[in-house]
Amino acid sequence: MSLQEKLKKEVERRRTFAIISHPDAGKTTLTEKLLLYGGAIHLAGAVRAKANQRNTTSDWMEIEKQRGISISTSVLQFDYHGHQINLLDTPGHKDFSEDTYRTLTAADAAVMLIDAAKGVEPQTRKLFEVCRMRGIPIFTFINKLDRPSQQPLDLLAELENVLGIRSCPMSWPIGQGDRFRGVYDRTSKEILAFQTDGEANQKGRLGAIQVSGTDDPNFVKLLGGPRNDEDEAKELYQTFKDEIDLLELAGDPFNQELVNRGLLTPVFFGSAMNNFGVERFLQRFIEFAPQPSARLTSEGDVVEAFSPQFSGFVFKIQANMDPAHRDRVAFMRISSGHFERNMEVTHSRLEKKVKLSKPLNFFAQERVIVDEAWPGDIVGLLDTSGELRIGDTLCTPPAIEYAGVPRFSPEHFAGITIKDPMKRKQLQKGLEQLSEEGVVQIYRQRGMGDKDPVLGAVGALQFEVLQHRLKAEYSVDTKIEKMGFVHARWVTGEGYDADFFERREDSRALVDRDELPVLLFKSDWALRWAEENYKKLKFLTTAPEVRGTKKKK
Repeated sequence: MSLQEKLKKEVERRRTFAIISHPDAGKTTLTEKLLLYGGAIHLAGAVRAKANQRNTTSDWMEIEKQRGISISTSVLQFDYHGHQINLLDTPGHKDFSEDTYRTLTAADAAVMLIDAAKGVEPQTRKLFEVCRMRGIPIFTFINKLDRPSQQPLDLLAELENVLGIRSCPMSWPIGQGDRFRGVYDRTSKEILAFQTDGEANQKGRLGAIQVSGTDDPNFVKLLGGPRNDEDEAKELYQTFKDEIDLLELAGDPFNQELVNRGLLTPVFFGSAMNNFGVERFLQRFIEFAPQPSARLTSEGDVVEAFSPQFSGFVFKIQANMDPAHRDRVAFMRISSGHFERNMEVTHSRLEKKVKLSKPLNFFAQERVIVDEAWPGDIVGLLDTSGELRIGDTLCTPPAIEYAGVPRFSPEHFAGITIKDPMKRKQLQKGLEQLSEEGVVQIYRQRGMGDKDPVLGAVGALQFEVLQHRLKAEYSVDTKIEKMGFVHARWVTGEGYDADFFERREDSRALVDRDELPVLLFKSDWALRWAEENYKKLKFLTTAPEVRGTKKKK
């Protein structure tokens, strides 16, 4: 088999996606059930409880284990029926949404997880908008059907009214809450019967019951529940039949082109905690989700995944995954070509050659050396020199640069002081490394170097994470002092007078890591005043891309 034939085969069998949701929708539980079917873990529900603290396979950071929340994106890779699955388990908490935004640039599709009782929640809405901006396909899994929930038709209406996306249910629930009997697979015309106990359910491998259609006389017999209640069975069947008939009459048919464009979302129902409906969802997802797709360069050129030229971009930096060695890992999404261990590539931003001698695959914190990888795969690169940063492109000649990974405007600001002045160097190193990860953004006073930095964060809890990690990983105790600013804007255009804005009480003029001018504002009014009085200036909510920064890290 030629290299080009091998490349085509490997691309076609890969699926790379992220899971997005509001906190507590069951995202980490769904992730673990998907890993179960891939054989990556061997115990359904591998969520351990210890002193009322939840600790999961994909949450590896110590503070995650303590708080019981996902803070950092985990990269999880497994094989399922001949397909290579690259699953990006992202933070659900709104204070860590910037990490999710960056991760979505490395995904070819997104799985949107929705709590059946709560419907579309604010964080889901924000993350959905990022997916829409990128035009990536979205697959919806409506979770917790075994608990009291909204009516499924109301949930579909909410998808359209709140998110503005049409939906096509691939399965349909029969009952909800304590009357949940299972789901009907509209494609295969099978009933997946819900069970709450038994060996089959514990392993998550429920047998499907074939029926000839919704009019099959055996259908109603399956709905009587544990008491075999005929009246309840008839009631559930009639409700289900009315809903299915309405879907057939007025619902959207499945359309692969609309799914690929992010205009139609296939919808699945189930209960991740009970391993119900998850494997069927995974099977359908692999069937309908896109293989690794083309990517645009900063010049607007299209690079296909099948291109023989190797290329990839860094979408995430993680320091101290191995606290014993104080390592720094850059996560690279391979976009095209064939990756091989020890290959020499061009670092496009620094315009220099680098050798990729120790590439890694990760299962949360566990790591193995990678000898080769293909488009869609995520590879960790040990970055001992600290030369890689989020958005960097690595490739074989000729050099290309992909459009950068966006930095979003913070909404919370703080100063930081150190309790032990003798550890100032450790503080500077910690702030530099953690800001490169995206834990916080750092702004500095013009001409003041590293003195008195201003920290910016999308979510206030990021400051707590920063303090925790500075102490745990760099042995630095700090004090965070909140500031009264509410907006940050990068400034471009003619007539910018930093000194004027610095003199005003409601603003402050700073620079970011690339010496780009940034203004902080104390109120909505102050920002509007600046926008109305300086028409030649642009006040940007995402950082401008910087090219040719060979001397900058």
